[in-house]
Amino acid sequence: MDTIEVFAQVAGLSVRAAVMRFASAGVPVFPCVPSGKRPLVKHGFHEASIDFGQVAAWWRRWPAANIGIPTGAASGVEVVDVDVNSNGTGFPAFRAAHREGHATGWTTLVRTPSGGMHAYYPADAERPQPSWQAARAHVDFRGAGGYVIAPPSVIVRPNRLRVPYRLIVASGSPSESVDATRLRNFLDPSIPTPTSRAPSDIRQNVDARVLAGWVAARSEGERNRGLFWAACRLAETGTPPSATLDALRPAAEHAGLEPREIIATIRSAYRTTRHAQTREAETVRADSDRVARGQAGRVLS
Repeated sequence: MDTIEVFAQVAGLSVRAAVMRFASAGVPVFPCVPSGKRPLVKHGFHEASIDFGQVAAWWRRWPAANIGIPTGAASGVEVVDVDVNSNGTGFPAFRAAHREGHATGWTTLVRTPSGGMHAYYPADAERPQPSWQAARAHVDFRGAGGYVIAPPSVIVRPNRLRVPYRLIVASGSPSESVDATRLRNFLDPSIPTPTSRAPSDIRQNVDARVLAGWVAARSEGERNRGLFWAACRLAETGTPPSATLDALRPAAEHAGLEPREIIATIRSAYRTTRHAQTREAETVRADSDRVARGQAGRVLS
């Protein structure tokens, strides 16, 4: 059974019925908080399963849990997430990318509770593509190291309205993988290509959106260190911890970090930065005192 058939079949089902349909089709799933997106299992999308017994046990324990699906090779799908929020919409950027041939070939379109959209593409198992975030374009990519919430899961909006993920259309036309690097460069060429170290343009320009894009592209083994570095840069500029969490948490989740680890890392970055700034201030004061004493000695002599 392919992805198109699965999404067509879960339309109109309850969450508990849909999750079993996904599992029976070979699409691994895991539970997320009811009306939210945070994983309920310790290792998040890494625990996604198609085992009927495991899946049934999860939804007996959390009957209102939302459905999480890992993206990339694990599920065979990659997702372009078109975001809509108070800061803007990603639809103009997505339409432009589609016109230029950078976002064609989707298999399924899903309306998200924010009014945005998930465009599903087949993943190429031989060419894993990491997740990333193009914040300025309001478009994210969910590939290796990422996950999405699937229909008919429900999110509670700020106005307390419960809004489900809904199937828009499942295309019967031939589909193809999306070139995530080419799409990213088209959407926001200023976001640097993933590297193990932060590029010089990020070092020189502390922009939360650019930092978030860089963090989202970290691979396993670089994610925690990259988040720590980015949080330190924002802390150095006087950005409040809550604002740094808002800016970097979605990117870090895209990279595969768990919520508790993200919060702990950002707290550690602020503690480290405060200590470094305190030591620097103490050094400056000590130097100033030495200079003052030297000048006083010359006056008195």
